[in-house]
Amino acid sequence: MLAYVLSFIDRQILNLLVGPIRRDLAISDTQMSLLMGFSFALFYTLCGIPLGRMADRRSRRGLIAAGVLVWSAMTAACGLAKHYWHFLFARVGVGAGEAALSPAAYSLIADSFPPHQRATAISVYSMGIYVGSGMAFLLGGLVIHFASARGDMVLPVIGTIRPWQSIFLMLGAAGVMFCLVLLLLKEPQRQGAGAGVDVSFGEVMAYIRKNRKTVLLHNLSFACVAFCAYGAASWVPAFFMRTHSLDASEVGYIYGLLIGIFGSLGIIVGGRLSDWLTGRGYQDAPMRVGLIACALALPSFACYAVDDLRVAIVGVGVGCFTLAMPFGVAPAAIQEIMPNPMRGQASAMYLFVVTIIGLGVGPTAVALLTDYVFRDDQALRYSLLIISVLATVVAILLLVASLRPYRESVARVREWGAATV
Repeated sequence: MLAYVLSFIDRQILNLLVGPIRRDLAISDTQMSLLMGFSFALFYTLCGIPLGRMADRRSRRGLIAAGVLVWSAMTAACGLAKHYWHFLFARVGVGAGEAALSPAAYSLIADSFPPHQRATAISVYSMGIYVGSGMAFLLGGLVIHFASARGDMVLPVIGTIRPWQSIFLMLGAAGVMFCLVLLLLKEPQRQGAGAGVDVSFGEVMAYIRKNRKTVLLHNLSFACVAFCAYGAASWVPAFFMRTHSLDASEVGYIYGLLIGIFGSLGIIVGGRLSDWLTGRGYQDAPMRVGLIACALALPSFACYAVDDLRVAIVGVGVGCFTLAMPFGVAPAAIQEIMPNPMRGQASAMYLFVVTIIGLGVGPTAVALLTDYVFRDDQALRYSLLIISVLATVVAILLLVASLRPYRESVARVREWGAATV
């Protein structure tokens, strides 16, 4: 979870620095969105599947440590960027490094907890999304205030750096040092159906094809939730600045608290609710939690169209809570429908779809509406409203369709395990 916190600080700090980065690199909202989403998502997804296969066969602790080292070094490289393409390349490297973490972590946690506790356990790990994002905005706001007060800095060898560049350099250095903490992780014995069985990539794909309806509906439904959540997370800080005239440090404080508190509560509540439903015989509990979360989230999006700052804060807080609920149960669901030697690879495929659609397209979809449909920076609020409502409605329809196929896949994995004994 601490590694995940660090990864999301490195990802999300960019969202609070839109203004100074746009100014210094002379770029548009759309170009900025590519730094936030697509450049990161591209190699995060491409590297994910081979790294997921490594997680099924090699030391998961070693894989996580290598990933932290790579993404931290590339975060520091963001702080050295002098041109747009420099920054774009560094963000690609951050994505490639972070791809090592979650498939290995999901597999490791699934082997450490029994089935009726896995949704909560993976939700605690996934809480790193919201703790990290909250810290990115809270600490980012403080650091921005401090760094801006000091102005440009001159470092040996590197030369003159802007305040926003110093933030990336500090984060990168912190991540490199954190690699030592990962030595405290223990590698658990592999558990569950097929544990210890060596399967080929072809066998993994054949099993996924047998469960293609479940996998497709699961991945696409939660990708739509991610589309909404990442689109909001990328542009809500700018929404507060443009619509409600807050400065970066104020936004960092307010949005950091909203994400850190309500996002963390939401993801834990989602995990506990899923485990509670599982204990009462609902084999499709993770999908039901996703459905409940989306239905509760829809009304909160009205806050984007309201001029009252207090209403906007409450609405964003409710959105943080409800949209967080599925992000622990979604990867937990993968562990329940896949045999042990396939979990890392199936998790990587899930992350591929969710990241490409959610992080790769979500922020850019909001920016494209603002830049090319409304053609007005102040219309960002309406772009957020439209994207959020459409993505969540589609997610609800897909989740309803997924309930029966998911139950069938839960039964199928038990049959597969019995056949390999």
